[in-house]
Amino acid sequence: MESAGRAQAARDRVPRIDPYGFERPEDFDYAAYEEFFSTYLAILTRRAIKWSRLLKGGGGVQKSMTLKRYIRKGVPLEHRARVWMGVSGAQAQMDRNPGYYRRLLQGERDDSLEEAIRTDMNRTFPDNVRFRKGSEPCLQRTLYNVLLAYGHHNRGVGYCQGMNFIAGYLILVTRSEEESFWLLDALVGRILPDYYSPSMLGLKTDQEVLGELVRTKLPAVAALMDSHGLLWTLVVSRWFICLFVDVLPVETVLRIWDCLFNEGSKIIFRVALTLIKQHQALILEATSVPDICEKFKEITRGSFVTECHTFMQQNCSS
Repeated sequence: MESAGRAQAARDRVPRIDPYGFERPEDFDYAAYEEFFSTYLAILTRRAIKWSRLLKGGGGVQKSMTLKRYIRKGVPLEHRARVWMGVSGAQAQMDRNPGYYRRLLQGERDDSLEEAIRTDMNRTFPDNVRFRKGSEPCLQRTLYNVLLAYGHHNRGVGYCQGMNFIAGYLILVTRSEEESFWLLDALVGRILPDYYSPSMLGLKTDQEVLGELVRTKLPAVAALMDSHGLLWTLVVSRWFICLFVDVLPVETVLRIWDCLFNEGSKIIFRVALTLIKQHQALILEATSVPDICEKFKEITRGSFVTECHTFMQQNCSS
């Protein structure tokens, strides 16, 4: 009864909708989250003071070992857009191309591109109150504009499923259409080349690379996959395509993206390996293909991934 009372008290104190507009799931552990966040809040406060000192003056963000160390420890939300724009090269691209984003939106129509984007609008974050049609403002229009502009900008990619989730997160962080567009360009065009091209060659290659890394570092897991003839793409494709969006908790995803924009795609491999290594014993209990797939879903839930600060410390030390 006491634990039930504690859980209910935590449910009463912790908002049902998180700071990014996502509704917490029915099985959300409010008590565990409150316990974690009380500690994490102190860390965020200390980091925010250090970040304010580092970024004082309002100039550009310059890459350095100090900045890398700071980013690995987490970027406060109020500085995140500026830091991402600086370290990814998106700010430089935007400064070199004034008015370009607006011109893309006013350009020649592409009916097939528009239809592909529209099809995914209502499927994008149905659990986020800011993306619902009745919300004011509704971010669906902003998302549509960013994806349409990118489709016109990079005709070789156009629009690919998964980009809607990535652009949606960028919008939630930057609250700016144009900045979200240039950050999407940094990700799709430079940081993750060929992930979203029609052949998805970069995506397929990186999933194969993960398989080889697991074979080297966690041979028992690789042997289990081989014994069932299971391709890595079946269990981790969503991790790569959506960059862990809708896979891991939002705060954890944003911490991963802090490093992704600064250090590149190696962070995706580190996160994947950390998840698999931490839960190797659980994965090895699987006795069939459906069982393995279910275990890979299980390892993306629970306190290990919710406690984003500890989780990222493990990733960056591996």
